[in-house]
Amino acid sequence: MSYNKNVKYFQVAQGVWGMKIYFVNVYMIANRRGFPKGWVLVDAGVQGSADKVIAMAESIFGAGTKPTAIVLTHAHSDHTGALEDLLKRWDVPVYAHAFELPYLNGKSSYPPADFTVGGGIMSLMSVFFRKTPLKLGNKVKAIDLEQGIPELPEWKIIHTPGHTPGHVSLFLPLNTTLIAGDAFVTTKPESAVYVLNGIKHISGPPMYLTPDWAAAKASVQKLSDLQPRIAATGHGPVMRGRELQEELKKLADNFDKLAVPTGGRYVGHSAEADETGTYYVPAFRSTTKFKVAIGLAGALAGFAVTRALTK
Repeated sequence: MSYNKNVKYFQVAQGVWGMKIYFVNVYMIANRRGFPKGWVLVDAGVQGSADKVIAMAESIFGAGTKPTAIVLTHAHSDHTGALEDLLKRWDVPVYAHAFELPYLNGKSSYPPADFTVGGGIMSLMSVFFRKTPLKLGNKVKAIDLEQGIPELPEWKIIHTPGHTPGHVSLFLPLNTTLIAGDAFVTTKPESAVYVLNGIKHISGPPMYLTPDWAAAKASVQKLSDLQPRIAATGHGPVMRGRELQEELKKLADNFDKLAVPTGGRYVGHSAEADETGTYYVPAFRSTTKFKVAIGLAGALAGFAVTRALTK
């Protein structure tokens, strides 16, 4: 742990560090001796967090440091919120899967969040997440899955779609360290209590922003087959060793029961996308759960307004 410059970060593995910013994690990877010098940022946190990311980097690598590249597991707003601000400070390449590029160069928006699933405050709050794509133009490069990322030569990049079409995970075979993004997470992402307090609980991808459950299931199985000994995810604490391997296998073997919501817009009706972006979104179907969720969302908004007026 380090508290230098009011920055609190944590060690994931040798040469890998993470930091929780509100409810989402960012990671920094340094290449080992004998490989190209430098370090890479994985994901960019929420909007307004650029100073926190830079402070973490300088606490680890020294004043004035910058990464050799930024790698995005996917382009959801909680993983790219500070990206534009960081690129104003750091003139570095950004890498993402080809299927994520439309959401980074202004060509397409993600399918709408389904706030009716999961039953938690984070699900309800998902309607307020940024929906419009970033417009980074040629600052973003498509990842070559065969060649990997030149600035991170030891790490394998694995396509793990489902949560988004071009979601990727990063894997270091040397010590089987996995950075899984939101392919699976190590807390209950729909619950504000779990997410904000870092309570450990291995889960599938956040229900409210996962539009393809069949692909998500295949991705979790793929990652479980790697038998990682260390896993760092987009939400939740680091998991290690036998606990990780057993819980991840349990999730993979029982994915439909443990991860897939019992209903919702995308259950049995996946959104579809390709390198041009989202081209099909299933119609919304009103349910009793939807009506309950609307009532809870209204109550939450009313509570927030009341608090604001009484301060």
